[in-house]
Amino acid sequence: MGKFSFKQFAPFAILMIVAIFALFIPLLPNFDEGKYSGPDIAFILIAAALVFLMTPGLAFFYGGMVHRKNVLSTMIKSVVAAGVITVLWTVVGFSLAFGDTIGGFIGNPSTFLFFKGVNSGAPHLQGGADLTIPLSLFAVFQLMFAIITPGLVVGAVAERIRFTSYILFIVLFAIFVYSPLAHWTWHPQGFLFKMGVLDFAGGTVVHISAGMAALAGALVLKRRKSHLEHKEVPPANIPYVLIGTGLLWFGWFGFNAGSALSAGSLAVSAFLTTNTAAGAAGLSWMFFDVARGKKPSVLGFCIGAVVGLVAITPGAGFVSISSSIFIGAIAAVISNLVVSWKQKTSLDDTLDVFPCHGVGGIVGMLLTGVFATKTVNAAGADGLFYGNPAFFITQLKGAVIVIIFSFVVSFVIFKFVNLINPIRVSEEEEELGLDASQHDEKYSQGTLLVEERAIYIEKNSPLTEPIS
Repeated sequence: MGKFSFKQFAPFAILMIVAIFALFIPLLPNFDEGKYSGPDIAFILIAAALVFLMTPGLAFFYGGMVHRKNVLSTMIKSVVAAGVITVLWTVVGFSLAFGDTIGGFIGNPSTFLFFKGVNSGAPHLQGGADLTIPLSLFAVFQLMFAIITPGLVVGAVAERIRFTSYILFIVLFAIFVYSPLAHWTWHPQGFLFKMGVLDFAGGTVVHISAGMAALAGALVLKRRKSHLEHKEVPPANIPYVLIGTGLLWFGWFGFNAGSALSAGSLAVSAFLTTNTAAGAAGLSWMFFDVARGKKPSVLGFCIGAVVGLVAITPGAGFVSISSSIFIGAIAAVISNLVVSWKQKTSLDDTLDVFPCHGVGGIVGMLLTGVFATKTVNAAGADGLFYGNPAFFITQLKGAVIVIIFSFVVSFVIFKFVNLINPIRVSEEEEELGLDASQHDEKYSQGTLLVEERAIYIEKNSPLTEPIS
């Protein structure tokens, strides 16, 4: 047993207090007056599970790209959000995002406190149309979005952020950045929603917010020692990146198609635009690299595909399938150029979260303003390409508001966390690696055979028979 520390005990104590309070929330029966659609319920259940799969997919995607000594610490920071945000969402997050509106800016935290009344709630949000699924299913579907968003920020601050400080960051980020943005954009009374901003599945709420938080985090945490010394950090496991890309691509079908909230033609259209944009973007990134004199790479295609998925997210249900080819292709080129620019600066965004998610989300929001068409979704609006510049201006205003808000609030959160608990590991801990210094664990995949062979050679030199 180590010496008692209040800082070490506090997280456990807070969780226990929350668990005890939860026992006193009154139980209410499920609300069902035959208003729900069985096929829609089945579809959104599957979509929610697919979105959840994106979180371990993201862990593989990021974990494969960092240094071997930081693989586990990077992966757990994505996955641990599933625990932290699930509890927080149940207690107050869903209320802040989708509770009764307070001026169009935030939900009343008491509306669904501890999920009070969610099971028995009427099948609609304040001022919105009736849902064909239970409110509880809508809540859990939205939870999956809330889980993955802070996990995206990990890539920018990887290899140098203290684990306990990161936990505090995602709690504050979910309360002060994610929930307000979800309310503004997706609640029927949210001010961006009423302004006419369209974000089908999270271009602003998820990707721009995470991208701007990533930029803020990179600036607050400053540069890694390896970055200062211009040392190349070899990816630990490129097959992990490929696996992660596959899981993200697969899960994104639930992310975008599920955002139709019903099993209909809109979900089919969103599914197709998602797949098309991802394929076009992966090829665009890879071929653009080749055009610039590089060789086609696994990482290039994987990163490009993810950028395409990011860019199509805000417009997946509002643009045509053919437009999604252009959106994916051009977003990949723009993000590729921003990555190249970033490499010439002192900005140490470890895994290029800002150029890929932040810029990709911005491009997607603006191109939604260009290519949205009522032909796809009558609830949407025609964009600039179809003769409506006013809608493009609305999308531009919405994107600018979210960019400024997300960056400023995230920057303040990172600074505040640093006052409470040092946010960056020591130079010695960084050199040792965060797997060992933060978790007392070690990633050994792919090293065991090499080590065994070295021992064998040392004991049996010269080597007389091969090792199977």
